[in-house]
Amino acid sequence: MSGVKGLYMYRLPTLLILLFVFVQPGSSIAEISGEDIFNLKCAVCHGTKGSGTDKGPPLVHKVYRPGHHGDYSFHLAVNIGVRQHHWPFGDMAPVKGVKREEVDAIILYIRGLQREAGII
Repeated sequence: MSGVKGLYMYRLPTLLILLFVFVQPGSSIAEISGEDIFNLKCAVCHGTKGSGTDKGPPLVHKVYRPGHHGDYSFHLAVNIGVRQHHWPFGDMAPVKGVKREEVDAIILYIRGLQREAGII
């Protein structure tokens, strides 16, 4: 095959192989991008995979299950910050430069980790 048709014939299998290699079973594309955003914006305080650090609490914890801290609470935390109330880490400042869609992706990622841990 030649030309444009042949080019597309090879791109689709390559894309499928990349998705197979980089997307873990049970993960959606949104969860993967949520993980990337979390690692860039949140992990410094909330730890790898939401495990917590000496700067911030674990998000993979029953305190942050949807019935206690709904998804909207994550949006509020990012946009306006949070006063200390469950943990002794102090107040959380707003996180600048995170779009609504990015917070949605972070929430999907955290909820996926909570599901894996049996919290939800």
